Amino acid sequence: MTKFYEVTAQLEQALSAISYENLDISDEVKEQVELVLSQFRRAKGRVDAPDVELYEELLSLYNKNNDVTPDPAVLRGLAEKLQLMGIADLTQESLALHEMVASTGGDPGETIEKMSMLLKKIKDFVQTENPNLDAPLKEKNPGPSQGGQASSDRNHKAPVIPDDFRCPISLELMKDPVIVSTGQTYERSCIEKWLEAGHRTCPKTQQTLTSTAVTPNYVLRSLIAQWCEANGIEPPKRPSSSRPSKTSSACSPAERTKIEILLCKLTSGSPEDQRSAAGEIRLLAKRNADNRVAIAEAGAIPLLVGLLSTPDSRTQEHAVTALLNLSICEDNKGSIVSSGAVPSIVHVLRIGSMEARENAAATLFSLSVIDENKVTIGASGAIPPLVTLLSEGTQRGKKDAATALFNLCIYQGNKGKAVRAGVVPTLMHLLTEPGGGMVDEALAILAILSSHPEGKAAIGAAEAVPVLVEVIGNGSPRNRENAAAVLVHLCAGDQQYLAEAKELGVMGPLVDLAQNGTDRGKRKAAQLLERMSRFIEQQKQAQVQTESQSQIQEARLPSNAADS
Repeated sequence: MTKFYEVTAQLEQALSAISYENLDISDEVKEQVELVLSQFRRAKGRVDAPDVELYEELLSLYNKNNDVTPDPAVLRGLAEKLQLMGIADLTQESLALHEMVASTGGDPGETIEKMSMLLKKIKDFVQTENPNLDAPLKEKNPGPSQGGQASSDRNHKAPVIPDDFRCPISLELMKDPVIVSTGQTYERSCIEKWLEAGHRTCPKTQQTLTSTAVTPNYVLRSLIAQWCEANGIEPPKRPSSSRPSKTSSACSPAERTKIEILLCKLTSGSPEDQRSAAGEIRLLAKRNADNRVAIAEAGAIPLLVGLLSTPDSRTQEHAVTALLNLSICEDNKGSIVSSGAVPSIVHVLRIGSMEARENAAATLFSLSVIDENKVTIGASGAIPPLVTLLSEGTQRGKKDAATALFNLCIYQGNKGKAVRAGVVPTLMHLLTEPGGGMVDEALAILAILSSHPEGKAAIGAAEAVPVLVEVIGNGSPRNRENAAAVLVHLCAGDQQYLAEAKELGVMGPLVDLAQNGTDRGKRKAAQLLERMSRFIEQQKQAQVQTESQSQIQEARLPSNAADS
């Protein structure tokens, strides 16, 4: 604890010394810096002395057999000192335990199981001592037979589902949570549909799944059941084969009213009101999933799309960033595209401020996750301005443009458009610029484009072979893999590039890649080595034939001379 306080103080001191208001950073980043700094300052003022008695009581209870009834006085002291006197506090503690379980890959082990049992003892004690404290809805809202009024049910605020209890795909309360190989938890039916669609990445982290097997998350299922019980909700039953229902928001009436007021400002004729409302919606949409659903349900998307063509650059920036944040919700992606947003987003990408262009590119990337949107975005003329941003943008802008272009070029029809927009020379420049941080992205896009005839021709014309050979020899595992993939397509049916790569000494690096590379890298290296071996054999045969013909000609020379 002391070490944490020391680190907190050092971080606060270091952050305070930075004149970030003089740096060329966005208002959003400044707000985040101010928030973090204020949190550090508050943390400095909350220094508690170690509580030896608390530690000893906690340890004694932790080590007791589950069959032994704990002393109520000890439980009361623990609950008070740990500030676990309400259901909300206990639920938050349960969530922290869930995070620990997730980090273990679903195998909690004896320590976490003991902690879970200890928390359950405290929870049972708190509910026994205070039966009306944070009581379930069914107890707080007695029906007419108990002297209550039916209208009380309607007036009671519905509990907000904790984010950790929602499936990251459907955003609904999980009924049958399972853990994938990255440690993330999803509703079983949702992740199974994702895997059945051919995806092999984790939807939340985008990491490659090492296995498609899923493991039941029993601890989280138990925590969800406890939360449902505490809030008077029927615990979810494990479905046999039910499709997830449409995402709905758990926003309170007050929050919905606030959103409606902001939407009224968006439709007002006042540029100042529009600017401030768009900015607030941008931040609300960033905050959580419920807000994103509620804002879309209120009808904000068409209004924000309309503001993309405003001459006010700041309003335009807020509007496109709000759409970016809203697009995180899967249901909203379709609504944004169907509202005709894509041409307007491309308009911002062409003429907006640099931050607006960056966020427009990021929005196109988010929307292009859905395959049919790749076609729509490609047909809207988005690719040339993305290539321009890739060439002249800030580092962040280049990253946003690269991810959007990569996603769009997965669709075969967009590859030729990207090549004709001049993306290959731009990518080659990013590969060779000193201190460039875009090598990963550039090679990934080149690997996709090299499978297209126009892409292959453009890469060959850009004299890419020396760069590719250098990366195969000295790059990161992923970059070596992509460089080899480009070279495979480049050398297909074209011995000119094979000869050039051989002269540049590619054989040694290829042998190493075939032995020590990624799985895909090994396959590409093996293909290249096979082609290289055939090429070398053909060269030897051609040389033998040439030498034989020379010898025959030399043998004929004396007889010809004698005849003359």
